[in-house]
Amino acid sequence: MSANPEHDVTGDVDFVAESQSEEFQELRKTHRSFVFPMAIFFLVWYFAYVLLADYFHDFMSIKVFGNVNLGILLGLLQFVSTFAITAAYVSFSNKKLDPKATRIRERLENQGVK
Repeated sequence: MSANPEHDVTGDVDFVAESQSEEFQELRKTHRSFVFPMAIFFLVWYFAYVLLADYFHDFMSIKVFGNVNLGILLGLLQFVSTFAITAAYVSFSNKKLDPKATRIRERLENQGVK
């Protein structure tokens, strides 16, 4: 959807050609450069936690303080890492993705204005 409703260019844009443009491919490459490594990191971290919880009971039951053991602490860190990844993505998107996407959108809107 256009940021400016007065410039609806959906009928004037060849979306297949646009998706193959160098500018759009650069945007996709930039997006993937963050998303894929971060997804791999999170999945490895998540499955490591699951495997530790399932197969290393003695390790996960090590007391850290009071009634809090390593399993509880690592489980809470799963939530912390989720929020940290989200914050990192928002920052990355604001700095790297949004300016490129805005340039593409503005170019398409300007082409569609007659």
